[in-house]
Amino acid sequence: MLDHLQKGKNGEEVAAGLLKQRGYRIICQNWRYKNLEIDIVAQEGDILVFVEVKTRSHHAYGMPYEAVDNVKQAKLTRAANHYIATHRYGGEIRFDVVSILYSSKNKTYDTRLIKDAFWPD
Repeated sequence: MLDHLQKGKNGEEVAAGLLKQRGYRIICQNWRYKNLEIDIVAQEGDILVFVEVKTRSHHAYGMPYEAVDNVKQAKLTRAANHYIATHRYGGEIRFDVVSILYSSKNKTYDTRLIKDAFWPD
């Protein structure tokens, strides 16, 4: 059985692979500013995309993407603002979510990409 951190790390690698298959260019993973983190920063065409990855081994507490609540969205938005300022980016942005259900029985990942998952207030 995978521990929590390993499951999350594996999920981020699966998400990066999915994004690459869909034509995204991965810029970086696990970008940090103080206590804030962006799982994946990518580019799709001319759009800079901030991607939150949520991995779960069951949906008893809801689907993984449902964990990207208002609090998580606010943290991701603050992190994205710091990334934009640090890199002096002035173009279009988007927030995507990759939702992953891991089946320990089958050792498979059921992935779902949600483009434009939310927009900051």
